[in-house]
Amino acid sequence: MQWYQYIAVFFSGAVFANAVPHFVHGISGNKFPSPFAKPPGKGLSSPLVNVLWALFNIVVAYLLFVVAPIDRDHPVSLIVFLAGIALMGIQGSLHFQHKDKE
Repeated sequence: MQWYQYIAVFFSGAVFANAVPHFVHGISGNKFPSPFAKPPGKGLSSPLVNVLWALFNIVVAYLLFVVAPIDRDHPVSLIVFLAGIALMGIQGSLHFQHKDKE
């Protein structure tokens, strides 16, 4: 794999992880912060906006994954993909831990 493919697979994992809470909140009918809220990332967006944002994130994650697929010949790529998921998950948990208190 080329160096840029490791970057693509990392961001594929991160963007995919970002899609999960938006999709879950959206299909559950709950408002959740998104980049389109006021203020961005802090205000609450409608469930529809969150589902659409999640679907966009899934498409972007897939396109990045196509550039750098995970395969048996490059097990490090799986580790990098999981690191992207983990870091976005940790960042999201820290960022959204006070969303109900604002």
